[in-house]
Amino acid sequence: MPDLFDVIELIVDLPEHGLRAGMQGTVVHCHSESVCEIEFVNEDGETIALLPLHRDQFIVIWRARTREWVPLSERMAELIARLPEDMALEVLDFARFLHAKRLQRTPSPS
Repeated sequence: MPDLFDVIELIVDLPEHGLRAGMQGTVVHCHSESVCEIEFVNEDGETIALLPLHRDQFIVIWRARTREWVPLSERMAELIARLPEDMALEVLDFARFLHAKRLQRTPSPS
């Protein structure tokens, strides 16, 4: 569950609010375990949107309590866990492809 002042990243577009997947906001209130009030600001620190979002619309990327970024592997695991099985398998196949590609580029120790 997100905590107050955690930084989140949208994983869906919200065109009715001018927000796109990938945009970041801050948790300013937790209504329940599944709904949080999120504030989005522009480069000048002005609020551009303040709205309740359901947990399936975002992931936490920075934890205020620990003052640390959520590791990339955890962010990816959370996103993959939300996918249907067939799509999650596609991600796994792509990760295997990238891993093999990296190994082909890495010179063997002499």
